[in-house]
Amino acid sequence: MSPRSASVNEELRRRSRERLLRATVELVGERGYEATTLGDIADRAGTARGLISYYFPGKRHLLQSAVHRLMHLTLEAALEREPRTEDGRERLARAVDAILGLARDRPRLMRTHMAGILQAEGFVRCSEQQRLAELLRETVVRYGSPDPDTDYPLLRALLMGAVVAVLLPGAPMPMGRLRAELFQRYGLDWELGVPPDGGPPGGTFPSPRQ
Repeated sequence: MSPRSASVNEELRRRSRERLLRATVELVGERGYEATTLGDIADRAGTARGLISYYFPGKRHLLQSAVHRLMHLTLEAALEREPRTEDGRERLARAVDAILGLARDRPRLMRTHMAGILQAEGFVRCSEQQRLAELLRETVVRYGSPDPDTDYPLLRALLMGAVVAVLLPGAPMPMGRLRAELFQRYGLDWELGVPPDGGPPGGTFPSPRQ
């Protein structure tokens, strides 16, 4: 049997890595971080336990990479869904709704992710996080930012803050109110993106800030 080519080996490694990332999202979402072991993740992914340490330096790094992958795939799907649009305001609205939607749909996973970022290990920079950053920065550029290198980190911080506020144990903020605040800040009409049922908080949508 002929040895596999370098390109075939690379594709196999890519698929193994993606299976580990998907399994991590699934298991942490189902059981929580502490109740999910690296062995559990390897079993769910159908890979050898040793592959995890080959790709990732630790469990926290694996989780952040997995969640950042989920975030950039969710964001990309939202930006490119039909009807496709190049309108910067619509794309920014879709981005806001996509990230807030993850807090709504996957609260345990996103709460665990945010808690990890705030711990000593901090923010893990990886290829998945870089792809998420590229999409958010491109969204800011299409929105018309004159200074995307400043405005992209601000948007990222505002979205992270909104996710934390939605998931805050014991005192969560209503998602509609947070969406309204973000839309007001960026001068976005409530009807853009994927507006939640019931209309804006209070029945009227405030004018954008000047």
